[in-house]
Amino acid sequence: MTTRHACRALALALALALAGNLALAHGDDAGQPAAATQEKASVRFADVSLLNQDGMPVRLEQDLVGEHLVVMGFIYTRCTTVCPVVSAIMGKVQQQLGGRVGQDIQLVSISVDPQHDDARRLQRYARAFQKGPGWSWLTGTPYAIGETLKGLGFSADLSRHPPLILVGDGRSGHWRRYYGVTDPAVLIDELNRLGARRVHVKSTAIADHHEVQP
Repeated sequence: MTTRHACRALALALALALAGNLALAHGDDAGQPAAATQEKASVRFADVSLLNQDGMPVRLEQDLVGEHLVVMGFIYTRCTTVCPVVSAIMGKVQQQLGGRVGQDIQLVSISVDPQHDDARRLQRYARAFQKGPGWSWLTGTPYAIGETLKGLGFSADLSRHPPLILVGDGRSGHWRRYYGVTDPAVLIDELNRLGARRVHVKSTAIADHHEVQP
């Protein structure tokens, strides 16, 4: 096993171990249990330019979300508690979905600490979790990140940074927030549900079209 792969395996093992018995240990929130909950979400995409891990400018809605199904997490590289867990969960999602990631599904991780997390730092961090294409790690100016987080309903306050993952459909605008340590299978089930909804809507539209034909 190469040193790089050994480091990746160690990072994933530590993150998954944390996920098994994590208490929400961030600043003032230390000691509160990270119970998994979920809710419907209304999101707004700020029209700002961000940077991905390759240093390329991207716009979240236009370049990444589009009409994809999306799993979106919030992290920062200096975090040693909930962030590795969130990233490990998303890594499991990528592993289980295989080639669908980068096709109809996109993964996005947004740094909430843009003053420290430049593109190069995110690229190094991503190596411990990412196993293929279709996963973008984003940073930007403090203003751009702040506006982005505000629209997605997430606080940029590092002292109050709960585990949070968004799952949604860029085409339909249906989104759901998952708080706490969420089983990757739950996120995949939601992606499959959103995908099935697309098929149903398309089938219904085709049937209605045929009904109105003379």
